[in-house]
Amino acid sequence: MLILFYLMLTNHTSFGQRRGYEIPLSRLLIDAHETPLNHIKPGDTVYFLAGNRKYLNIRNFKGEPGNPIVMINKGGDVIIDTDHYYGISIQNCQYIKFTGTGSFNDFYGFKIKRVAKGAGMGIGYRSSDFEIDHVSIENTNIAGLYAKTDPELETASTRKDFTQFNTLIHDNYIANTGGEGLYIGSSQYSGQIIKNKGKDTLLLPGILDGVKVYNNIIKYSGWDGIQVSSASRNCQIHDNTILFDSQKNEDSQMSGILIGGGTKCDCYNNFIANGNGDGIECHGLGGTRIFNNIIVNAGQNFQPTDKTKVKHGIFVSDASIQKDSSFYILYNDIIQPKSDGIRFSSVISKGNIISGNVIINPGNFDFYEKGNTSSKGNDAYLMFPKGKINATLTDNFLARNANSVGFSSQKMNSPADFSLVSGSPLIDAVENTKKSVVTFDFLHHIRPSGKGKDIGAFEYQADTKSNSNSKAILKK
Repeated sequence: MLILFYLMLTNHTSFGQRRGYEIPLSRLLIDAHETPLNHIKPGDTVYFLAGNRKYLNIRNFKGEPGNPIVMINKGGDVIIDTDHYYGISIQNCQYIKFTGTGSFNDFYGFKIKRVAKGAGMGIGYRSSDFEIDHVSIENTNIAGLYAKTDPELETASTRKDFTQFNTLIHDNYIANTGGEGLYIGSSQYSGQIIKNKGKDTLLLPGILDGVKVYNNIIKYSGWDGIQVSSASRNCQIHDNTILFDSQKNEDSQMSGILIGGGTKCDCYNNFIANGNGDGIECHGLGGTRIFNNIIVNAGQNFQPTDKTKVKHGIFVSDASIQKDSSFYILYNDIIQPKSDGIRFSSVISKGNIISGNVIINPGNFDFYEKGNTSSKGNDAYLMFPKGKINATLTDNFLARNANSVGFSSQKMNSPADFSLVSGSPLIDAVENTKKSVVTFDFLHHIRPSGKGKDIGAFEYQADTKSNSNSKAILKK
């Protein structure tokens, strides 16, 4: 079937006149190697006409740095409800922007309603330099969105051949997934053994350089809400809302945010509530900063009567740590985790800083205090189970209940409930250090330097109205 072709006459660049291509509803495979799509140049736009589609398979599009090929819905929402193995698959593409901003009346112009046999959306097969935004994904058999290339000798996609650059995933809505909400980068950072010509061969996945995951809403993921692995350079996970993660209670797949092997990342300003897993798990290289996050009721609903099934607010391990690197855990609000507030199990790291955190009522307090353990109740706030840890602990606020904290609300259902009221003991309670500089709070208000910083995710604002609209994305 012919694809309609027309010229956009009003948008010019130094590359000449930009062009637009409409993709009709009947077209499921969109391949830049096929006519007339092989005429698409960097800066051109591919329009997906609104309506119901079985799935989309998008291949071989190449934009240029600063001049991507834009893929956008047109005339309303593109809706996918399918028994197929994916909703949208993007393969071997580079410098593309896939966006659902083509609907005037809807925030999410691409809507994947159901995928019976697989993931909602996959970006792989050596794809790099891509941006995915304003996509809604629901009711998938496995993950909501994959963004990774698995290593293969035949496709030159191992670490020495391939780096996934500039992975931008933002302003998406993901709910009711069988696996992870977002699965970004390979979880096999240390490699996997395959047979190649009768010999064992170690395949290392490509690393990710330039990851930004932000402003996404993730609800009721079967496994981790967000998993980012093998992202060893320029990684940020921030301003996401993650609710009710890890619903399938699958061992080793239970967290709001998983910072996986081979990752060095800034993880900040995320709101994580009422999940069955740890709030944030970190198994990365070191150098990671975890700050300004609000973590509520982590693991509380996971086998609540079994204290051996531990789930923590923040958990840090030595899984892929580089020797003598450091972790910085700063200004987080950790409220009522099932087990420990912060469980820090890294003995290889050095110069760690755990400062300015608020930890309220960790579930292991009474278990340590009254049970047959060698730990004391206070160890439940900051637990170091492997002995001597090289860390500086300063200005952390630890309490059994939140009554004395001075939060704006005791409901604790949304980020706004954790803003500070006048007289809170958290106000002006921190003396800053050079290594723990965080220049903004959960709402991106400026934190003062030196003395006068506040403990926890919020910097006190005398005008409480400024905290009333904490995150527009919570309106969904």
